[in-house]
Amino acid sequence: MATAGASKENSFSRRPAVAISINSPGGSPVQSRLIFRRIRDLASEKNKKVLVFVEDVAASGGYMIAVAGDEIFADPSSIVGSIGVVSASFGFPELLKKIGVERRVHTAGQNKAVLDPFKPEKKEDVERLKALQLEVHETFIDLVKDRRGSKLKDDPDLFTGLFWTAKKGLELGLVDALGDMRSVLKSRFGPKTQLKLITAPRGLFGRFGLFGSSFSAPDIAAAAASGVIDAAEERALWARFGL
Repeated sequence: MATAGASKENSFSRRPAVAISINSPGGSPVQSRLIFRRIRDLASEKNKKVLVFVEDVAASGGYMIAVAGDEIFADPSSIVGSIGVVSASFGFPELLKKIGVERRVHTAGQNKAVLDPFKPEKKEDVERLKALQLEVHETFIDLVKDRRGSKLKDDPDLFTGLFWTAKKGLELGLVDALGDMRSVLKSRFGPKTQLKLITAPRGLFGRFGLFGSSFSAPDIAAAAASGVIDAAEERALWARFGL
């Protein structure tokens, strides 16, 4: 994220816009909507225009965040869209028998252990999951329609979960223009426009606070294992878009 201004002495309150760079294949619909809501609340509170710039991809939850922008820009080859909901998992109903392990699950409530990956899938459980997905999808669609309004073209594939390059996304009304952050901002606010970059701390040590905190070897091992799983899931998300 960056704020655009015409000179160094401008304070944040005098800066004309906030520019947000998005590069996300999606994620939690709740967290995506919370980010969207926070951006819009701050934009209203600070009376700032929000310009969103898509890098490689703004799809699914990434696109939900992108529509928080008053304008959306993207590289012609950026991926946008994927306005849908997906739930993916694996099933291992025969695995435990083969390795000689007995699974014991005790619940209070007949539906507490639905979609257990070590049990055969039940039709009624899948139907319940799909009904839930439809509700989440409807919320997503309503949000996009509310933000993009008449810019959206009447295309039967728009809300099916398909995704496109930004070049096609421009035709569909998913983005407002093609371009990159620096070029657009300098063109709009002048060649002397300066960007003040705002980023979050990253990296294993920064994320888990290993410096200045007390962590045991199991803590570190658990963090590492969790990181591997997170990385695998993230890799699968990116792979959906050929990236």
